[in-house]
Amino acid sequence: MTDSAAADHRPPQAHPQGPRPHVHSHDGGIPHIHSHPHGRVPALDLSGPAPDLHLHGVLLPGDEPVDLWISGGRFVAGPLTGAQTVARDCWILPGLVDAHCHVGLDSHGAVDHETSRRQALTDRDAGTLLIRDAGSPADTRWADDREDLPRIIRAGRHIARPKRYIRNFAEEIDPEDLVGAVEQQVACGDGWVKLVGDWIDRSTGDLAPLWPAQVAAEAIARAHQLGARVTAHCFAEQSVVDLVEAGIDGIEHGTGITDDVVELMAENQVALVPTMVNLETFPQIAAGGEAKFPTYAAHMRDLHARRFATIGAAKDAGVPIYAGTDAGGSLPHGLIGQEIALLAKVGGIEWALGAASWRGRDWLEVPGVELGASADVVVYDTDPRRDAGAVRHPRLVVLRGRPYSGERDA
Repeated sequence: MTDSAAADHRPPQAHPQGPRPHVHSHDGGIPHIHSHPHGRVPALDLSGPAPDLHLHGVLLPGDEPVDLWISGGRFVAGPLTGAQTVARDCWILPGLVDAHCHVGLDSHGAVDHETSRRQALTDRDAGTLLIRDAGSPADTRWADDREDLPRIIRAGRHIARPKRYIRNFAEEIDPEDLVGAVEQQVACGDGWVKLVGDWIDRSTGDLAPLWPAQVAAEAIARAHQLGARVTAHCFAEQSVVDLVEAGIDGIEHGTGITDDVVELMAENQVALVPTMVNLETFPQIAAGGEAKFPTYAAHMRDLHARRFATIGAAKDAGVPIYAGTDAGGSLPHGLIGQEIALLAKVGGIEWALGAASWRGRDWLEVPGVELGASADVVVYDTDPRRDAGAVRHPRLVVLRGRPYSGERDA
């Protein structure tokens, strides 16, 4: 069983998250030098100022080539005398966004700084330059001082009831303490709070909501008073109804979204981060619970079987949908390319790219490619709108104006 959601944000600051190093594919380390003139990637020196850089290529979602000029780690007006041209004849995406990720977490709970750093580097090398951390028991604010790690918007720690979530992940409290726990996690996060909305109830042998609807409404209202948004892990049907009616801002996973609530989500622009990579694991989760909880196992298989129809109906209704891998816990980091490919089955590749790039940045209020913004882009040899597999093979990653080739920098 895996989950993750929530986030933390102080525009445009950030922090990292994640578990073990990963399965994303870079063909042995990006980028290789091709026959056309790309320019060499300058040697990385984090001790000095970011270099002056120039890129020439098609900036998505547009279709025309542009020149991007970078100085002091930010986009500036050009031309810029002496800038190093690091990419030509390429396609450029605003830095990718993993809106459901967990840096500082593995399947046993919190991890140390070095493991957290490796997790964040794995995401960076896959092109993820902005993370909405959807809950972590580890304090990752030390990473804010690392120029080489993705920005992180934190949600503090998951909030769950005792014995109703994964051990060592959450702040576990009873319903009468939910408002106080939300206040505490608002102080720990960057403008987000993460609730566990449902989990298996051993007394019934199936998924069930964790919070009485009125208690959830009071907690969400308190978060809003404090200037934070609230999101929740929801696999099943009833938790989505209760929490959307309570005024929640986001739903994670959302496999239980039904017709009677999807219109309300669209009307109130309640965000959905479906974590398609995670949903692919439902059959294994069901198999693991089959012997003890056959009703739960059947429910998980049913949610999995209709996952594309469920998420597709939400998209068609106008629910805003964003990309998140649920890295951390039991899933590896660096899966943003796989997440985009699965989202493309719902709404097409350009829609999926937007969910993981320019639209995701707009939602999290972190600038993309604009003058004065942090220079965070991902560069590809081929147009990822024509070849979804290209997203998994960036030629170059530029984070805070520093170029990376996919090799791990100490």
